[in-house]
Amino acid sequence: MTTENNENILQAPFRVGGITITIVGVGLIGGSFALVSKQKSIAKHVIGVCNREETKQKVLALGLVDEVLPLEEAIKKSDLIYVAIPVDATVPVMQKIMHLVNNQQIVVDAGSTKFVLCDALKNHPMRKRFVATHPMWGTEYSGPEAAVATAFAGRACVICEKDKSDGAAVKMVENIYTNLGMHLVYMEAVAHDTHAAYVSHISHITSFALANTVLEKEKEEDAIFELAGGGFESTVRLAKSNPAMWAPIFMQNRENVLDVLNEHISQLRKFKSALEKENIDYLNELMENANKIKRIIK
Repeated sequence: MTTENNENILQAPFRVGGITITIVGVGLIGGSFALVSKQKSIAKHVIGVCNREETKQKVLALGLVDEVLPLEEAIKKSDLIYVAIPVDATVPVMQKIMHLVNNQQIVVDAGSTKFVLCDALKNHPMRKRFVATHPMWGTEYSGPEAAVATAFAGRACVICEKDKSDGAAVKMVENIYTNLGMHLVYMEAVAHDTHAAYVSHISHITSFALANTVLEKEKEEDAIFELAGGGFESTVRLAKSNPAMWAPIFMQNRENVLDVLNEHISQLRKFKSALEKENIDYLNELMENANKIKRIIK
């Protein structure tokens, strides 16, 4: 492990040369974190942990990491381990990582669900070295080639169960995300998963469903391409997201997703009823109520 001590990192986390970071899962989020960390001189050396040989070659060719190593070797050389893999794989991988780290290392995850992971690690003897985070940034693209150096800036990062992590570890992670241009939000894991279902997970389900609706009703692909305006394109954009990532998120946060999905279906039924009954006043009322979102989202 390359760090002299945790206090030195806290005093100058962005000193010339930076720290050694291992990225477990060098895809959209992990790859972008690697790029920006190097750009901001947070990392002096970035190690990638990848399962597939093709991915190993790709992340090296793209310059996302400086070397690719097996997990145990990577951890031995690292100050910070950043885990950005599908949530259904996160718990067993994180449990293995937590068995390998020492009291000077920090483990951070970037998963879109928090309760299952935090609950699985709550009694681990090294729990204080883990900081649970969710950077609220992403695109519909996936894989190492989707990584961008402009990620994270201006977006929120949720830090969960701050009180269960070592104060020095939290401070360092806060410094890193702030240096990346993010603003910080603090929540308990249960609250995070509830709010994420409302503002993120339902958006993806709606987009997938809308894409399926159009593909089912409109059999002419040329017509979709030629006639789809900006509204449709922006609404259905998320339907291009990777199912391998999103199916586990939906299942892991199933109860919250079902709750918001039931409400969404109820709202759709109101629009359907207004149209069936040719009730333009009710239709206007529904849309005017929806316009209130302008107070929150500019």
